[in-house]
Amino acid sequence: MSTEAADAVVIGAGHNGLVAANLLADAGWSVLVLEATEQPGGAVQTAELTEPGFHNDLFSSFYPLGAVSPVLRGLGLEEHGLRWRHAPDVLAHVLPDDRCAVLSRNLDRTTASVDEFAPGDGAAWRRLSEQWQELRDPLLAALFTPFPPVRPALKLLRRTGTGDAVRLARMLTLPARRLADELFTGEGAKLLLAGNAAHSDLSVDNAGSAVFGWLLAMVGQDTGFPVPAGGAGELTAALVRRLESRGGKVHCGRPVGEVLVAGGRALGVRDAAGDPVRAHRAVLADVPAPVLYGGLVASEWLPSRLLDDLRTFEWDSATVKVNWALSGPVPWTAENARGGGTIHLGADLDGLSAFGGELARGKTPRRPFLLFGQMTTSDPDRSPAGTEAAWAYTHVPRGSMAGRGALERRVKRIEETVEAHAPGFAGLIKNRHVQGPAELAQHNPALVGGAINGGTTAIHQQLFFRPVPGTGRADTPVDRLYLAGASAHPGGAVHGGPGANAARAALARAGKLGGGYAAVIRAAHRALYS
Repeated sequence: MSTEAADAVVIGAGHNGLVAANLLADAGWSVLVLEATEQPGGAVQTAELTEPGFHNDLFSSFYPLGAVSPVLRGLGLEEHGLRWRHAPDVLAHVLPDDRCAVLSRNLDRTTASVDEFAPGDGAAWRRLSEQWQELRDPLLAALFTPFPPVRPALKLLRRTGTGDAVRLARMLTLPARRLADELFTGEGAKLLLAGNAAHSDLSVDNAGSAVFGWLLAMVGQDTGFPVPAGGAGELTAALVRRLESRGGKVHCGRPVGEVLVAGGRALGVRDAAGDPVRAHRAVLADVPAPVLYGGLVASEWLPSRLLDDLRTFEWDSATVKVNWALSGPVPWTAENARGGGTIHLGADLDGLSAFGGELARGKTPRRPFLLFGQMTTSDPDRSPAGTEAAWAYTHVPRGSMAGRGALERRVKRIEETVEAHAPGFAGLIKNRHVQGPAELAQHNPALVGGAINGGTTAIHQQLFFRPVPGTGRADTPVDRLYLAGASAHPGGAVHGGPGANAARAALARAGKLGGGYAAVIRAAHRALYS
């Protein structure tokens, strides 16, 4: 019996694995994607979790970075059935006293909203948006390019000049709260910035959290937080259709047991049933770094110093998510929250600081900060007319939801927080589906311990520190093996960056100058891990 073979074997059919597979198929490679679970998509899936006709996203829902990512935009997924939809407003941040700041794609609406908190903040927000328009294209190119992003960085430098480039670098290293205080006077604008920073696992008081708040706020202002029509799973479906149209194959329910290595080179994989699959050119792993190194790849093929560094790898916080089928729209007291796709709920600036501080100390926050998604408001296809498919999630310390009682108490606190700002909410609940850390990991093994970002977004684990101190590239110490998941630069969120970087590395290694490319990578790894 002949061994199954392809030019490239991709481990994992998350969106990064599918992006990598598509780019390799575009180059004429034969590609086989092996997915452990019964459905492709990883953290980009939709199902009728609650009630018939209610399409709830199992994990991620809104895709601001996906909408602006040069990677996903370059795939032309609209030609394969993907359609984007937007809520009337991008997001609303509801304060504990029910005041509400609104981020809208209409700049005038956003500036008017923040001016209600402090006259003059609207003009400051407008200046920030104008700065973003100047920086947008080279900055996004730098973000989604293999590290170091030399050409995009030079374009960015030409656009800003040396002085402003240094000031931009300083801005992006600040804590989000500090940046908000430097730019604005009123709490409305500050919370639109800091609340977006809290989409990461960082406290608004952590150095480097400003970059997340600024990036998401400006992308939201410019492009919005779009959702795929019909559910997050439609993004996955478009990626799969595109891949199959180019001859690629996706095998679900087929976990990989090990990466086959000989002479320091990846030769293929062996699935959990013991069957080998030969990879003539590359193996790409859309899995967390700790699952790949010392797990799928035997320790004997890895530098001991890499394994030592991996012991300090830091996961992001765990997550609790509740999905609801609601019999009607959420009755927010703050009327301006009713048109928001995403709602920030449960904290002002001090509350965000307290929330992040408690998580950092390993304590379950007494007052949860919630991200709330109004999916039917964003996309009418998500549930029957007059109803709402909704969800909320919050972060908790890793290991804190081990008992069912702890999870039930957290869900009760989540629903109490919503009820406080939307009296009558509880009476609208037709059904709910709860995903604690264990349930998230059960549905998607890549979400280890309920971590949704593939590792912390803290500055000590970004760029060339991701996943451990190294080159910041997809190449691993095993020749022709590439890390393609969220543990690799540029990290989590649905934008395809890690998958694209892995595909580019594989193509470079297999190209005419591949021998020289491999020599440079080997030299870098010797310097790093000797």
